[in-house]
Amino acid sequence: MGKLGQHAPASRQADRVPPRGGPPETGPAARHQSAGRRLLSLRKPRSVAGQVFLLQLVVVLLLIVTAVVVLVLQDRNRAIQEAGDRSLVAAESFANAPGTAEAMKSDDPTAALQPHAEAVRKRTGVDYVVALSPYGFRWTHPDPDQIGKHVSTSYGQALEGEPHQTTFDSSLGKAVDSTVAVFDEKGTAVGLVTVGVTVDKVTSVVQHQLPVIFAAGGVALLLAAGGSALVSGRLRRQTRGLGPVEMTRMYEHHDAVLHAVREGVIILDGEGRLLLVNDEARRLLALPPEAEGSPVTSLGLSPALAELLASGRAATDKVFLAGDILLAVSVRLVGSQGGSVATLRDTTELRALAGRADVAGGRLQLLYEASTRIGTTLDMQRTAEELTEVAVPRFADYATVELMEPVLQGGEPTGASRKMRRIAAEGIRDDVPLYPVGRRMHYAPDNPVAIGMSTGRPVLVADLAMADGWRVQNPERARKVIDFGIHSMISVPLQARGQLLGVVEFWRSEQDPFEPDDLSPAEELAARAAVCIDNARRYTREHTTAVTLQRSLLPGALPELSALEVGHRYLPAQAGVGGDWYDVIPLPGARVALVVGDVVGHGLHAAATMGRLRTAVHNFAALDLPPDELLAHLDELITRIDEDAAAEGNTEAVSGATCLYAVYDPVSGRCVLARAGHPGPALVSPDGSVTFPDIPVAPPLGVGGGLPVETAVLRLAADSRLVLYTDGLVEARGRDFDTGLGMLRQALAHTDGTTPDDTCRAVLDAMLRTRSSDDVALLVARTRLLDPAQVEEWEVPDDPAAVSRIRAEATRRLESWGLGEAAFTTELILSELVTNAIRYGASPISLRLLRDRDSLICEVSDGTSTSPHLRRAAFTDEGGRGLFLVAQMSRRWGTRYTDRGKIIWAEQALDAGAAGDLSGVLMADL
Repeated sequence: MGKLGQHAPASRQADRVPPRGGPPETGPAARHQSAGRRLLSLRKPRSVAGQVFLLQLVVVLLLIVTAVVVLVLQDRNRAIQEAGDRSLVAAESFANAPGTAEAMKSDDPTAALQPHAEAVRKRTGVDYVVALSPYGFRWTHPDPDQIGKHVSTSYGQALEGEPHQTTFDSSLGKAVDSTVAVFDEKGTAVGLVTVGVTVDKVTSVVQHQLPVIFAAGGVALLLAAGGSALVSGRLRRQTRGLGPVEMTRMYEHHDAVLHAVREGVIILDGEGRLLLVNDEARRLLALPPEAEGSPVTSLGLSPALAELLASGRAATDKVFLAGDILLAVSVRLVGSQGGSVATLRDTTELRALAGRADVAGGRLQLLYEASTRIGTTLDMQRTAEELTEVAVPRFADYATVELMEPVLQGGEPTGASRKMRRIAAEGIRDDVPLYPVGRRMHYAPDNPVAIGMSTGRPVLVADLAMADGWRVQNPERARKVIDFGIHSMISVPLQARGQLLGVVEFWRSEQDPFEPDDLSPAEELAARAAVCIDNARRYTREHTTAVTLQRSLLPGALPELSALEVGHRYLPAQAGVGGDWYDVIPLPGARVALVVGDVVGHGLHAAATMGRLRTAVHNFAALDLPPDELLAHLDELITRIDEDAAAEGNTEAVSGATCLYAVYDPVSGRCVLARAGHPGPALVSPDGSVTFPDIPVAPPLGVGGGLPVETAVLRLAADSRLVLYTDGLVEARGRDFDTGLGMLRQALAHTDGTTPDDTCRAVLDAMLRTRSSDDVALLVARTRLLDPAQVEEWEVPDDPAAVSRIRAEATRRLESWGLGEAAFTTELILSELVTNAIRYGASPISLRLLRDRDSLICEVSDGTSTSPHLRRAAFTDEGGRGLFLVAQMSRRWGTRYTDRGKIIWAEQALDAGAAGDLSGVLMADL
């Protein structure tokens, strides 16, 4: 306070207004204010005395709490010990009392012991005295209803002569139980005595000592309060009644005035006289040493600055010129008598730096936006467009991006060719005469773009009108660009992993020309975009490879069948290729197999696994296995694939593969289906109704663990549509499986009368509004039934003589079909097959002829499962050439097994020249 007063001349000490926070005035109002400050100090103990009192209060309370806790714990332990001693003494006394052993050995121990036990309990003050037999039955108890009941507690220790004590929680509180044995004169335990005492019955000493502890604590608190009051009073006298808040504020002002380094401070009274000025303000305003106490208007300041300081108005960062210094002046009003405080800042250098700081900040913001907006997708063109969108208009008026043509295809840039294609352009106007997107670009060696590509460094062309190398490339185009107003350009090569991917050009027309300082942000933008473009290129390459692999593994054109009319679709997932697949496989007897499967996951591994499964299904279908057996073999195959992958240390196992396999017979309309973890099919009846048949489901392939696969049989009318699909069609983000099935039902209900291909289109339009996150396979098959006139069946007696009759009837049927020219070959085939069935097979034997488009199928069934084998007969053999002849005269032949035996079939081609000449076959071995 003394130092603060020394800044004013002594002659003016009586005239100056005391600073805020100075000594209080005398009188009732001052005393009232002092009392209020003391009350505030008590509520908010910021003084040293208050803080010491709080510390003493906390210490005393902790001591009191600690003493009480320790005393309670000690008293509790003592009470438990005393309760145990009391119960043990009572139990020993009762057990060793004369006549106790004899009473326990008497015929009625209860009558002899109960009165004595109750008398002991009442006299000793225990809770209960119970006599027990050595086997745990009560002889006495305070509650007569408990006498005779068994006690489950083990008293082995007491029966051995050692007293047994336990502490437990009863309904009356913690209690102690003591049990001793009663021995007769022979040392045999004839009974037990157990005595229990609750701890609360033992007299506690805490209640006698707590008043002493509380009294001592109260005295300590009174002494602490008295000492704190004495210290507080002395401090108030020394500070002339100032509280902690006033003292803190006064010292903060004092410190601000004396220690401000780069900011001037001036304190003025309500009349505009200078009360206080620090050294920095004296330097900035060039004030004389005796400036304190003078009116601010008489100090030689500029009129505008002097007027502001003397006006008593608040101001913020008002700029004034003081000589060669540019000052930012702020004025703040303080006190109730019109005083003010003015702060002065030298902004001469700050203004020069502000422009450069704004430019640097803008560039940092530009690079930050580039890091968040460039590379949001794995698409090269979109990444290039994001680069141009970030650069325009904040960094350039126009921006263009060209990429090497091999890069656009996902390949590695070879460097052999510098041909590029412009893939992105952005600008503040659309009529700019720069080359459009899609144009192939080739730069001459002297062009700045080509120079940058060769050196790998950005190239700045500050004045395009003077750049001969740029104008020579295309003088007419260059003239249009310059006339349009574009005056400068920066070309930056796009490089990643040391390889040139393309180039980006930044152009300016309305902004100031590019400067060397602009090369750094341009290069940074290009570097960020190049990494993202390279990632997109590598993704494109891998995606193209995976798509190519998958497309090669999926079926191309499906065969035309008389049994079915098929429509199909496959949609890859948004994240890439997956493992969904479908197939249509022709089977003997005009039958057809429909397959839909799914390998969970995406990428090359899922596509390769799908190809292996599809190949396996074709191989198993060639064996004409029923659906349940085929899926069982697939399950074993995937298990072996997983075991091989584990043995090789490959973590990519086939998990979650599913499959649905159906075999449709157009002769009977019978469809046999089996599925392993796959969604069931949808069935659209000829009348347009949609159902989801209940097909037994087996575990997914590879996790079945050898469980059997069940099949279901459907009878499909002609013109029914069987819809097979993968889960990606019905399941989607935010849509569960049941909801998807309902949507599929509605979509199929509106496709009545459409072709399978139109049905696929309508279903996908209704189910997939956007790109699915999972790949989708869809197969729609419209059923047909063979005309009964195209099928002929005979029951064959087990007699070789019946062969000629069957052959004659088959010939007549062929003539009625207009196939008389194929009769000789058919007679040969069916004669061999029927004869073998009669000779080596078992009843029942039957023959069926099927006419299916360009083929004639001969099927002979018998009741055995013996498989025939084709062999080449030796020159001296009399037989063994029958199946060889069948194989030579038919397009294909084979065996399939049924529940009751097998069927040997042979398929003949009905096209021109199908019958052929048997002479070459018959003389093949001659």
